[in-house]
Amino acid sequence: MPINTFREDETTKEVIKIHTIKRLFRYMINYKKEVISVLLLMSIIVSVNIINPILIKIAIDNYIAFDNYNGLIRIGILAIIINLISMVCIKRRIIIMSKVSNEILLTIRQELYTHIQKLAFNFFDSRPVGKILARIIGDVNSLKDILNNSVITLIPDFITIIAVAIIMLLMNFRLALAALSMLPFLIFIMNYIQIKAHKRWQDFRNKNSNMNAFTHEDFSGMRVVQSFAAEGQTSDTFEKLLQEHKKSFISAFKLSNIFWPIVEVSWGVGTVLVFYFGVRLLGTGTITVGLLVAFTSYISMFWHPIMNLSNFYNQLITNLAGAERIFEIMDIEPDIKDVDEAKEMEQISGKVQFKKVSFEYEKNIKVLDDVSFTIEPGEAIALVGPTGAGKTTIINLISRFYDIQKGDILIDDVNIKEVTIESLRSQMGIMTQDTVLFSGTIKDNIRYGKLDATDEEIIQAAKSVYAHEFIENLEQGYDTEINERGVRLSVGQRQLIAFARTIISNPRILILDEATSSIDTKTERLVQKGIEALLEGRTSFVIAHRLSTIQKANRIFVVADGKIIEEGTHRKLLEIKGLYYNLYKAQV
Repeated sequence: MPINTFREDETTKEVIKIHTIKRLFRYMINYKKEVISVLLLMSIIVSVNIINPILIKIAIDNYIAFDNYNGLIRIGILAIIINLISMVCIKRRIIIMSKVSNEILLTIRQELYTHIQKLAFNFFDSRPVGKILARIIGDVNSLKDILNNSVITLIPDFITIIAVAIIMLLMNFRLALAALSMLPFLIFIMNYIQIKAHKRWQDFRNKNSNMNAFTHEDFSGMRVVQSFAAEGQTSDTFEKLLQEHKKSFISAFKLSNIFWPIVEVSWGVGTVLVFYFGVRLLGTGTITVGLLVAFTSYISMFWHPIMNLSNFYNQLITNLAGAERIFEIMDIEPDIKDVDEAKEMEQISGKVQFKKVSFEYEKNIKVLDDVSFTIEPGEAIALVGPTGAGKTTIINLISRFYDIQKGDILIDDVNIKEVTIESLRSQMGIMTQDTVLFSGTIKDNIRYGKLDATDEEIIQAAKSVYAHEFIENLEQGYDTEINERGVRLSVGQRQLIAFARTIISNPRILILDEATSSIDTKTERLVQKGIEALLEGRTSFVIAHRLSTIQKANRIFVVADGKIIEEGTHRKLLEIKGLYYNLYKAQV
């Protein structure tokens, strides 16, 4: 499969922008009451803004012109009251929309996170973790301004523009045409800019994703970086990515920043034309001074929302690339999912069958080729063979981490594709050589295998793998805090904790993939006793390169070139003197 690294930009499918916008705003359906209340508040605010110039006109033409100070005071008090009401409405609308936009962001992030957890391993195999994090965190955060301003800017300002345009046309048709003369030019230029700007913001998102991917990869492997004194090399790589990130941002921002000067120029030209024609009309008696003053106020009220809308439009173009990247992930169908009529897997007894199974990660490159075998309940099966022979693939297919291209896999005579994934995997215990611990206490990490486990069950699980003694010797015992990598513990200690976590889940089928590879020989002898007790009555699959650990297995499968080429007990395979014999002699 193609692998995307921090050195490559992600490819984003071209989608119709209006579809992305509709899909994004669909999240507001669950907040109808809040949105309606904000719109009502905005209607009050807009009404006050529209009334203010009319009050100025009345004050000039009806009161100031005739020295009517009592009337001027009354209209001044009215203006103060309605503007105070407007201020209260503004504060309230900000609080409501901030809450709504944040809750929508939480919903989108949760949906994205939940969806990603359902995706198959090949999704994670094909891209760095840092690029996935960039979508969950950065791209989701970029949507906040769009969601917030869509209600408090888009709808009210659009209504304001229409209302003010109508009022201006009614007040004086010729002055209104002069004020609006630059609008067609503005619309044309903005449409041209958004096409170019959107592509540049997509590029910026990709560069940001590349930088996140490298940072995550570098910090995760910091021990290796420092061990090889490669800090200078990684710093150079980061600086290169940072420069690409900076250049892409400047390129996109320069183009997007043209929005405001164009609006201001259009605003200024429209205002000049209004004053030019307005002053000439004053001499004809067609308009009054109050009307001209009110008209100039309406010009500001007309172009200021256009400035806001152009700002919102700019935000939309800037951040729409983030929404596209989010929805692109959400639209990926999980390769591994329950069929429509999937049933719950009953308690497994442990019979496992492979019937002519073939599998490939990449097209036309077979990893398993026509593999068949039957495992009886309670059997302990060891898988040995060269690296890349297909051993780990076999156990991944049993857990249905991948779907096969050909053949059938049955557990207790039931095809694993016919049961729910959760009911299947919940009855399996899987432990690999890549030990993953989570930040928290040792007790929390063991309890991860059984969330309702008591402290007594946790201690018993640790004792069964001989981890109890070293845990008790830690400063805070089972309550010792560890980080996600467990750096305070040795590799062997981390594996013992992971082993206790697997044991406490009480699996019906146990899978151990090089589970004791990092445990010293003395500790391994102790753990082997725990393993033997654990394997009793359970079907188990053990992958081990140290052949001394699997001699007691019921059967040993020798895997090479995607096939099982030898099968039998340790003694029988030595008698055959095939590949297993050669591997064993090489180790001995």
